Amino acid sequence: MDAAAPTLLGRVREVIRYKRYSIRTERAYVEWVRRFVAFHGRRHPRDMGAGEVRAFLTHLAVEADVAASTHQQALSALLFLYREVLELDLPWLVDLARPKKPKRVPVVLSRSEVGRLFEMLAGSHALMARLLYGTGMRLMECIRLRVKDVDFERGEITVRDGKGGKDRHTMLPESLAEQLRQHLLRVRVLWANDRAAGAPGVYLPTALVRKYPGAPASWGWFWVFPASALSVDPRSGVTRRHHAQEQALQRAIKRALGEAGIAKPASTHTLRHSFATHLLESGYDIRTVQELLGHADVSTTMIYTHVLNRGGRGVLSPLDRM
Repeated sequence: MDAAAPTLLGRVREVIRYKRYSIRTERAYVEWVRRFVAFHGRRHPRDMGAGEVRAFLTHLAVEADVAASTHQQALSALLFLYREVLELDLPWLVDLARPKKPKRVPVVLSRSEVGRLFEMLAGSHALMARLLYGTGMRLMECIRLRVKDVDFERGEITVRDGKGGKDRHTMLPESLAEQLRQHLLRVRVLWANDRAAGAPGVYLPTALVRKYPGAPASWGWFWVFPASALSVDPRSGVTRRHHAQEQALQRAIKRALGEAGIAKPASTHTLRHSFATHLLESGYDIRTVQELLGHADVSTTMIYTHVLNRGGRGVLSPLDRM
């Protein structure tokens, strides 16, 4: 298996890139396939079947005690391996047990907590956090935002290639417009310096580069939140300007929560939850919120209606009647 493993993993990468999955998905799937093969003594997956897959997934659930979402990701990686890479549509694939994901009420910050959090942030991190709360974007949707997708005239942001590969529109908060304009003036200087230095343009999917060869170096396709330094593209090996790293904002939010004295287990995604919750509290209908969030099904958005029934489904405690 030593000689076969790189070929197998290389094939996994090849198919993932052909289907245009994200680099994050690629890394996750490759790692799960590697762990699956290693768990079974480096046997080739073609020589294994339902028993080996179940044994690996049972190991993750029982011995490794991974979360349901992690278990689901591992199963998805193995399904992708057998169906898309090895092209084996085996009956037992559809019968594999999936762990039940526990229903969790989303963590939501109050308006005052959001304000206290913002007071502890500065610079581009403060702007990104305000955009997450003010637009309902996911973290990576904000991080990957391009200049051309911010429309100041219409007060609108176009979210490209969101979850499920869908585009959508959301509002550009009026209170952020001038701050974002000033930010882009500073970013344009960075873009101009890259052009003067002859640096390669930003990343674009291969099909777009073929159609618009000049787009990677254009201002419109530049990142709204670029990284401070050039870095090597993990797929092409080209040294270019990448977008800001999501971990930097995640760390800044975590630090700010502590400084603001907020004990809730919040994260960057909590700002999206708070956006939806506060819109519903303000009387906006759930279908509008669904569209702004980019949910395919309104049932996903329904989870935020829990805030409309404060204090245990709106019931007044008998203690408060004394």
